[in-house]
Amino acid sequence: MTHQAAIALGQSLRVLAGSADDGAAVVASDVVIGDYRLLADLVRFAAGCDVVTFDHEHVPGEHIRALAEAGVTVLPGADAMRHAQNKAVMRRGLTELGMPCPPWRDLSDTSDPALALAEFGAEVGWPLVIKAISGGYDGKGVWFSASEADAADVLASGIPVLAEAAVDIDFEVAAMVARSPFGQGAAWPVVETVQVDGICTEVIAPAPRLSPTLAHQASDLALRIATELDVVGVLAVEMFLTRAGELLINELAMRPHNSGHWTIEGSRTSQFEQHLRAVLDYPMGATTMTAPVVVMANVLGGPDDTLPLLDERLHHLMAEWPDVKVHLYGKGFRPGRKVGHITALGTDLPAVRARARAAADYLCLGTRSTSRRPDGGSTR
Repeated sequence: MTHQAAIALGQSLRVLAGSADDGAAVVASDVVIGDYRLLADLVRFAAGCDVVTFDHEHVPGEHIRALAEAGVTVLPGADAMRHAQNKAVMRRGLTELGMPCPPWRDLSDTSDPALALAEFGAEVGWPLVIKAISGGYDGKGVWFSASEADAADVLASGIPVLAEAAVDIDFEVAAMVARSPFGQGAAWPVVETVQVDGICTEVIAPAPRLSPTLAHQASDLALRIATELDVVGVLAVEMFLTRAGELLINELAMRPHNSGHWTIEGSRTSQFEQHLRAVLDYPMGATTMTAPVVVMANVLGGPDDTLPLLDERLHHLMAEWPDVKVHLYGKGFRPGRKVGHITALGTDLPAVRARARAAADYLCLGTRSTSRRPDGGSTR
């Protein structure tokens, strides 16, 4: 999707891919096969690049720093990216900036994590949320613990973790912004995200249940974070809205993000074009919406043997819902994997949401008999 945006800007991308059949490698002409965890492969890939940027946070921070020290322009830089790679660094940095976060405790910097967890639980109350400090995504690396006994296996595993107070969540939102090296910032309308088992199933723009005051506050928080952490490129700030009406920051992502996929058709400037504008230090594009309501529904992989086959499902989908836009990522289907998304635009939220959900479910399962509930679950 970034490659598509680059074409219109007259830019070409070089892709570092793990294999020649990776989704981005299939569509790009300049592909280097290598391992993002190996500095030698990164150095080979970066040779001759004007700027190196990311589509995930897993490139080791010491390698990002080594590239920069060798004269490679890497954006966002290592100092910013570490806040998206390490949840303890993120929580510490945001807390020092006075940003609203759940109460938390780093359990990795103590000789007795179990004792530290017990003390934290006594301080803020149970249940607690235990999170892997690095590497978690889509609900992986997150454990809900109602007692010390519930957390025993996680602590015994040796995985560096932190603990957070469980939040009484009303719903979740994401504030997407972008920032250039010049310091120009841009913000899209804040969206509501629907999560099921830790996986985002829908994104609704603009967030229909968020007041204008809180939406403005969320955008301001995201722009301030981008400035204070010196983020260059797209920044997604995922937040909880508590039942008490308070915004709390959950996660940061410093790259084009699933909660911004709706911008391809739903905004004057997509997050992918904006990310390229930012890292190339071009002026930011307009972020106004192209329709009053935009809904993105993720296509989650179903069984490999789903019938009819994908091409036939696409044919029927386009006939049934000619106005929706389909994006497939070139990934193999497996249950729960994000393999694509559907975007629908319009004026009536229930109708737009129903079209997006129905088309995504059909593409996933090959049947119209299943529809996603408004909370993101499934019914038959």
